Amino acid sequence: MAEQERYSRQMMLPGFGHAAQQKLEQAKVLIVGMGALGCPALQYLTGAGIGTIGIADGDVIQLHNLHRQPLFYTGEVGQNKTTIAATKMRALNSNVQITVYPFHIDQKNALKIISEYDMVIDATDNFPSKYLLNDACALMSTPLIYGAVTQYEGQVAVFNHSKNGRNIQYRDVFPDPPNSGAILSCEEAGVLGVLPGIIGTVQAAEAMKLITGLGRLLDGILLTYQVLNAQCYEIELSKNFSVKEIDKATFENTDYQWICSPNTHIREISIDEFKQLQLSRQLFIIDVRECHEEPVVDFADVRIPLSQLSSIPIEIPDQKNICVICQHGLRSQYAAKQLQQLTHQTIFSLSGGLAAYFKV
Repeated sequence: MAEQERYSRQMMLPGFGHAAQQKLEQAKVLIVGMGALGCPALQYLTGAGIGTIGIADGDVIQLHNLHRQPLFYTGEVGQNKTTIAATKMRALNSNVQITVYPFHIDQKNALKIISEYDMVIDATDNFPSKYLLNDACALMSTPLIYGAVTQYEGQVAVFNHSKNGRNIQYRDVFPDPPNSGAILSCEEAGVLGVLPGIIGTVQAAEAMKLITGLGRLLDGILLTYQVLNAQCYEIELSKNFSVKEIDKATFENTDYQWICSPNTHIREISIDEFKQLQLSRQLFIIDVRECHEEPVVDFADVRIPLSQLSSIPIEIPDQKNICVICQHGLRSQYAAKQLQQLTHQTIFSLSGGLAAYFKV
């Protein structure tokens, strides 16, 4: 009877009823980032009666958070965000199971954690996390509800909705991280405190629509909200077929902090350039795939898994440039950056990796 009263105002809605409420109670939602976007999303999903909510964040509460994260109080500064948020949400609705991950999601733990949830809400505020979550959700075929804010503007979209959806990914819109300084963070540019509250709540609404099947999802649609003029507009997104695929080995060996950091550019060469340099015998080719990965190629001078690259000495002829190869062209960039610190020779990464090489 108490449960009927708790959710009565949403259960009386046309098309909602007991059936939709049951779907919410059976759902499992992971919120990554317990800041300005994650807090309102968590509060409304807890109030709505989502069965299980995971919250992940390794940060502690800071004084400058409070103008846009009113879930937290001044006396809680210095404490872990997820711990404090979980305590308050259990007091709000004890029927919701709150699972706490008081650390940052990374390439080593992401797949295991995400596998336990039906969808992920991206409430992060940095590019390494956004690319990591996108790639992990793509691997797991898990819907990703994206949100971002800066200054007076916010964005929301539903990505990777493959079941009866369009399966548009974050990388279809933003294939590569922006150049350093191209997009300022909230720390650099500022943000109006109410804006992430609006965007985080929209993310929660998209999660509820995805769970219940009600309404029209922002599936492959980028919604932008401008708070100063109270204007919203939508951009319909399309699949970007030039985006590189990613496999589990590539994901787990990709350093997302490095990929998204400034001053880490390694020149990528095309398949045609690679073949021309091969013919001229100007390349020393290093394959950084794991030993079990196929196909085996006979044109690599040496094969050293990325995980062993720093511990195995390599003799490289002085007169040759270096080209690093892998399956999809992501690990090779990271490996090339490591090698760049050890030699004066020019280092390339094969764009698209062997997957692209054998498709040509």
